[in-house]
Amino acid sequence: MNALAETSTLSDLARAIQNDAIEIIDLTTPLSSATPSLRLPAPFVNLIDFSLEEVSAYNEPGPYWRHNNIHTGEHVGTHIDAPIHWISGRDNHDVSEIPLKKLIGSASVIDLSEEAAHNPDFLLEIAHVQAWEALHGKLAENSWLLFRTGWDQYSSDEAKFLNTDESGSHTPGVSVECAQWLADETKISGFGVETVGIDAGGAGGMDPAFPMHYFLLGKNKYGLTSLQNLAALPPVGSMIIVSPLPIVGGTGSPTRVLALVNRS
Repeated sequence: MNALAETSTLSDLARAIQNDAIEIIDLTTPLSSATPSLRLPAPFVNLIDFSLEEVSAYNEPGPYWRHNNIHTGEHVGTHIDAPIHWISGRDNHDVSEIPLKKLIGSASVIDLSEEAAHNPDFLLEIAHVQAWEALHGKLAENSWLLFRTGWDQYSSDEAKFLNTDESGSHTPGVSVECAQWLADETKISGFGVETVGIDAGGAGGMDPAFPMHYFLLGKNKYGLTSLQNLAALPPVGSMIIVSPLPIVGGTGSPTRVLALVNRS
């Protein structure tokens, strides 16, 4: 492709966005001290919640400006899991090393929100993905598979979002068999969910424990959590843009996730 054609393509994209022929949809949960976070049981140690610390606000410490320090764990709110987050991926990418081409790709949305509404412990199985592929085609190379369960409706209520009782957390996720299949048999860049983590709430009792983390990150693929607005995306045809902070040595990062959807 010559430079003129490349310029035309980018200009067409910019024009389509400005004319609303392409809609930008924010898939990110707003980040604040009220954003729900994962709560691990003892003896495990939890990350700190997000908070802002005022440094100055047009006053003596800074008369013409306002700025804050931020305090947060890497895996709070909408965030990406880099491979080194898990023991199976500890020799793979940190968040700063993720190839840029992996952070932009087509989005494939599998919607099983009705099933999850009837069963909070619902698990995605290989058969569900294969049924989706029979309708929409094979999962594209370097695409992101986004799992819609309707769980984003609880994102402003931590108790409902984590859905924990005396037996543990009850949120939808992925079976062991499907986790291994997605890691080994597909060429996706990553997997995104509306829940607090890429694994089911009860995944600690699976073998291996937390199979999406174990298999997906072990294959140098990536996870996205706490996504919003997946209901606004078609099953195929949209593009996802994943923008983590390039934290050197980081196991993850709070992330702004945008989708581009053709509305023309």
